Amino acid sequence: MNAASASLETLGPALLGRLPAIVQTPAYDRASLSPGMAHLGVGAFHRCHQAEYTDDLLSLQFDRWGIVGINIRPPTLADTLGRQRGLYTRLIRENDHVEARIIGSIVKVIDSQDSAAPALTALASPDIELVTMTVTEKGYCHIPSSGELDLGHPDIVHDLANPDTPRSVPGILTRALEMRRATHGRKLTLLSCDNIPTNGVILENVVRSFAERRGNGLTDWVAANATFPSAMVDRIAPAVTQDDLDSVEQWFGYRDAAVAVGEPFRQWVIEKKFAGRVPRWDLAGATFVDDVTPFEHLKMRVLNGAQTTLATLGVLAGLEHTFDAIADPLLSVFVRRMLVEETLPTLMPVPGMEPLAYVDQSLGRLRNTAIRHRNHQIATDGSQKIIQRLLNPIRDRLNQGASIGLLSVPVAGWMAYLILASARFGKRWPVSDPYAGKVAAIADATGNDAPALASAILAIDTIFDPDLAANETFRQAAASALGELLSDDPMAAVRHSLEQDEVARLKRSKQSAL
Repeated sequence: MNAASASLETLGPALLGRLPAIVQTPAYDRASLSPGMAHLGVGAFHRCHQAEYTDDLLSLQFDRWGIVGINIRPPTLADTLGRQRGLYTRLIRENDHVEARIIGSIVKVIDSQDSAAPALTALASPDIELVTMTVTEKGYCHIPSSGELDLGHPDIVHDLANPDTPRSVPGILTRALEMRRATHGRKLTLLSCDNIPTNGVILENVVRSFAERRGNGLTDWVAANATFPSAMVDRIAPAVTQDDLDSVEQWFGYRDAAVAVGEPFRQWVIEKKFAGRVPRWDLAGATFVDDVTPFEHLKMRVLNGAQTTLATLGVLAGLEHTFDAIADPLLSVFVRRMLVEETLPTLMPVPGMEPLAYVDQSLGRLRNTAIRHRNHQIATDGSQKIIQRLLNPIRDRLNQGASIGLLSVPVAGWMAYLILASARFGKRWPVSDPYAGKVAAIADATGNDAPALASAILAIDTIFDPDLAANETFRQAAASALGELLSDDPMAAVRHSLEQDEVARLKRSKQSAL
């Protein structure tokens, strides 16, 4: 921190009335706001999404919906949001345009990294009627290919042996429900806001599986007193950089250690399945529906499918950010053709949404040069993401007897991304993925033999459904693309898949003309 920065005042309640007029501030009496919901996993996405929707709602219809923010994993919140009494600056950035706003919906933060006790006390409080969470895919301790609780997960093993001192999200939520039953019996809605298909179903699976092993009738009580709505959430909110923190100081003249940055677009589709009171987020633009599935398939297979594709292929092409990858002429043509020709035919109709327009809108969002989303960041935990983004559409295409030549390339891209991080392949870059060690061991043992590498990775049945892994069309497509992605010219895989697709398309048009 330089001397000029040190002399600046830090954001807090006392500063709200003295901020530049260009910085929007909460339009309600924040001092009167009391907690009514908790959020697990207070990261950049929550601060750009659920907390902002709640801030909007409080401006439109003030009610007891203050958020208690809880982190059970790093980072700690005390020195950032805690010091600022929950206030932070949300920056919306689109190319050269910037919009600043102070969000006031978080009224308290709790660090529970060293012990679950502070989190449990908050979650068991009768004041808390709703728990939202963004704990990433791996936070659910589930098996990606089935959605069931992973009983071999070290944290689950610990929590089943020590249920009063849990470490995992399923263990903490189950213990909190048990405490609520013992103390006041009030109902609770647990709303997953993570980017997982049927996230509410998965959350209910892992909590109820854990509760079954606790016994004492807890499962029946949870079934009668807790609900687990699914939700689809959407806003691109990259990791905050030092430049983002510095820019608030330079532009607006105060310090903020908890800045969040996002794009203009946002969306929240929520299943109507609440145990008690419902925050009227629909007044702030959210949508309540009976079935989230069509919306989540569209978003995960199109926007998120494009992100995963551009991230791993972008890294292999030597590109830093998503906007760099989508600006690459070859990758831009590839990802649009993949989405239009192979992904869209797997989708169910979405009310009020025209699929081609959604594709173009999604790709347009990825071109935003102010959202500096690093490809390595998007590639994090790819093993937890490729099922819903790529493998499920591939399975649907194969069932339709249709081509998968384009969709197979980013699956091979995920493989290549982890293979090249192994010792035998020179540790090209550091990676963060629960299966990085397993793939590295396969790479170290196998060497540069693409069919053997693909075959061994496809045998990981917690990612690849055995029927899909055994499909010869898919195996050959993945192995062929992997061989080229591991070569000195990785983009050959992309070029060849487009050429082969063009040939297949010409054949189809000739047949249809007969």
